Amino acid sequence: VQLVESGGGLVQPGGSLRLSCVASGFTFSAYDMSWYRQAPGKERELVARVNIFDRSTSYADSVKGRFTISRDNAKKTVYLGINSLKPEDTAVYFCNAFDGRFSWGQGTQVTVSS
Repeated sequence: VQLVESGGGLVQPGGSLRLSCVASGFTFSAYDMSWYRQAPGKERELVARVNIFDRSTSYADSVKGRFTISRDNAKKTVYLGINSLKPEDTAVYFCNAFDGRFSWGQGTQVTVSS
């Protein structure tokens, strides 16, 4: 199993990013997928989940209305659109199955700072 996240960067407050995660080594279309994040000194938290058909999504309260999760099963890719970024969104972002069952990738760093 391999999960490769990309798309992070340094952005100013209020900015936007689109993260991508390409999966391999498992039947991607058979699993609900999620994005997680881990800020310095904090536990990893689940921020968004999308079901296998890209028809049902759920979000942590802290990101509702600003984050959008989606997937492309043909490309084995899950995306996270992030708008109205806040400094507290600074973290390393990871993707995984909804229950975190697979080996974690390296993640992609998102830093929100002016």
